[in-house]
Amino acid sequence: MIEDPAAAEVSLDPIRARLLAELSEPGSATMLAAKVGLPRQKVNYHLKTLEAHGLVEMIEERRKGNVNERIMRATAASYVISPTALASVEPDPARSPDQLSASWLLAVAARLVRDVGALITGAARARKRVATFAIDGEVRFASAADRAAFAEELAGAVTALVSKYHDESVEHGRDHRIVVAVHPSMREAR
Repeated sequence: MIEDPAAAEVSLDPIRARLLAELSEPGSATMLAAKVGLPRQKVNYHLKTLEAHGLVEMIEERRKGNVNERIMRATAASYVISPTALASVEPDPARSPDQLSASWLLAVAARLVRDVGALITGAARARKRVATFAIDGEVRFASAADRAAFAEELAGAVTALVSKYHDESVEHGRDHRIVVAVHPSMREAR
């Protein structure tokens, strides 16, 4: 989870993002330059920037001819930018509570990323797992009216389940957040 705004900005650069992806397996600037089609010096510049922000680390240094070759790797298998890293543009669900707006969905999704990221970080420190559940699927609606009816029925079903299982009187119960979202599917480029 990237929480530092400067590290987030660095990771969003397209070249650096590609280098981070390539560094899931260790590599040197020379090896990466061949893969991404850039001069070694330019790759080295980007690697030093990524290293300064803790996104890559040197795991080995080898002598190769007249130079020392630094073998680098990404510090994580994947990265997610926390909305807190982009606090100035972080959407706030309390500011735009229109459940049918894309801004509301973005605000809720941002909160989800922030909260689950913090839970994962805390659980990793405690060497525990986080109890989560997610459903992901697609539905094709014949019309906007069908989509509206689906949303209404889904809201009713979720509300009924929450009413059935929510128990404010349990002293040591643990609160859980429920997020249900419906948005148009993105078509993948082929």
